[in-house]
Amino acid sequence: MTEWIRCPIYHKKTRLQIRADTELKNFPLYCPKCRHESLIDAKNLWVTVIKEHVVKTQG
Repeated sequence: MTEWIRCPIYHKKTRLQIRADTELKNFPLYCPKCRHESLIDAKNLWVTVIKEHVVKTQG
């Protein structure tokens, strides 16, 4: 079974999926739609947000 990782700010799907046996620690999750980056932990399809911040882009 796989699940989409959702943006913790806007709750939209990101481009990443995780499986039930996936474990992430201090993973930098970037949402291309809202341009936010969050540090997350994930275990047993449960995602916990550690820190959120806005990524500065050029342009």
